[in-house]
Amino acid sequence: MFVSNNFLSEGCVKCVGKTAKRFVSMVFAALLGFGGLMFVGAAQAEVPNVVPPEGSYSGEDVPQPIEFPHDIHADVNEINCMYCHTYARRSKVSGIPPTSKCMGCHTVIATDKPRIKKLTEYWENKESPEWNKVHDLPDFVHFTHEKHIQRFVFKNEGMDVENVSEVCAFCHGDVKSMTVAKKMKPLTMGFCVRCHEANDGPSDCWKCHK
Repeated sequence: MFVSNNFLSEGCVKCVGKTAKRFVSMVFAALLGFGGLMFVGAAQAEVPNVVPPEGSYSGEDVPQPIEFPHDIHADVNEINCMYCHTYARRSKVSGIPPTSKCMGCHTVIATDKPRIKKLTEYWENKESPEWNKVHDLPDFVHFTHEKHIQRFVFKNEGMDVENVSEVCAFCHGDVKSMTVAKKMKPLTMGFCVRCHEANDGPSDCWKCHK
């Protein structure tokens, strides 16, 4: 919702006085709250032409060598998921960003933070942090990020690539609200089948089992 600054301009406040200003502020806050309730569904449905898969999983933090704050990068700084996970649009795996990509920013940004000092130590020692996999699938399951990103983002009419995180959330949960990523979706066969059925995905067993 957008409201002009003139709505509570200095001249208006002088005319109506402090009491009216307080009343208008209360009404405005109420409208914002009501609007938030009205658009909760919309906030969860930024991916057009798609029925998001249903299902949840109570995941736990998987220990990582560095507690990477997804929320700061993806939410606060609005960095696109595919900037770091560059293989997602063209490969089976999404890819872990090389340390060089991290240091492209962190040679000058937040260099005094403990996490960055640890990252810098890896970089100077010509080593990569040994990240632990969070979203693992059995070896007999063939999942490709490319097919899903192409279907739900690049070949999805009306979809804005800036909202790709909404697609990632189908299987990874709301990563933008996490620090260390944790498993939030069941990723079971039933979970995948329900998504394929709802979104006209292939039903051939060989598509997912090689």
